Amino acid sequence: MTILLAICLGLGVTTAAATDDHRPAVLIVVGAPGSAVYEARFRQWANQWQAAAEKAKAESIAIGLVHEPGTDTKGTTDHDRLQSILAEKAKAGAGREPLWIVLIGHGTYDGREAKFNLRGPDVTDLELFEWLKPLQRPIAVINCASASGPFLNRLSGPDRVIITATRSGNEQNYARFGQHIAEAIADNPRADLDKDGQVSLLEAYLTAGGRVEESYREQSQLATEHALLDDNGDKLGTPAAWFRGVRATRRAKDGAPLDGIRANQFVLIPSDRERKLPAEVRQKRDQLELSIAALRDEKEKLTPDAYYRRLEPLLVELAKLYRSIPAASHGSPR
Repeated sequence: MTILLAICLGLGVTTAAATDDHRPAVLIVVGAPGSAVYEARFRQWANQWQAAAEKAKAESIAIGLVHEPGTDTKGTTDHDRLQSILAEKAKAGAGREPLWIVLIGHGTYDGREAKFNLRGPDVTDLELFEWLKPLQRPIAVINCASASGPFLNRLSGPDRVIITATRSGNEQNYARFGQHIAEAIADNPRADLDKDGQVSLLEAYLTAGGRVEESYREQSQLATEHALLDDNGDKLGTPAAWFRGVRATRRAKDGAPLDGIRANQFVLIPSDRERKLPAEVRQKRDQLELSIAALRDEKEKLTPDAYYRRLEPLLVELAKLYRSIPAASHGSPR
């Protein structure tokens, strides 16, 4: 049983390759920089995300990169543009591929409301929650701003990966996390922690978290930011330090489910092997991986016999799934 588990889990590559009729979309929102220094940094991070989207053959949309003020001649603000783009995505109907929303800039929190600082009117966590409601596709929100923690609690939900640069609204200093995740999302092979030939959103998050920690340590400074990731909809989030490899090994005191499995299925730049997998196979594989992860979370509540009795059919189904794929599509097992 142990051998079968290792083989099947080893085969589980991650998701998000584009198909002819569905492409992932990357919406990059650059906020008000506040100074020329931050403007240059934020532009560089945005450019890195745009380059990654281009390499992924994903749709790329940018807000806030032009030099003109945040309101155009028609009175349209960046706030309006963001709302309009999300409304258009909602009208497009259900989609299989994720919408990635990357917020680059500064944030604020007054104890009640968290904001991402745009040129012109800011966008609040509640507004973004309402705008995302109608969308029927997987969503990743990567908020790289200071005071971004409340966005995780507000936006967390089914089939969403929410990442914030801070764990609360009270961490209001400039956040370095945005630099490191912009670098990591396309940093293959260094950010490819499970060595499957591609960098998942989870791997980019873990790599960025480690680099942020290292940068504070090298400068003998107390860290003023602590990133969180939520991908199971429980609004709690998991820090990068709780992972070993791509598996969370620490659990909250209340026994809440662990994050990470779904985030490891979000891949912006898929490997050649992943691109060749039929969309139906990827979707079925992801469902099986999530079922196995959910069962693993229940392991302590089950007898060994009951656990393996429920695990075996999932592993067998996963193995059959890969066996059904022509060799030219999936190559040799890792």
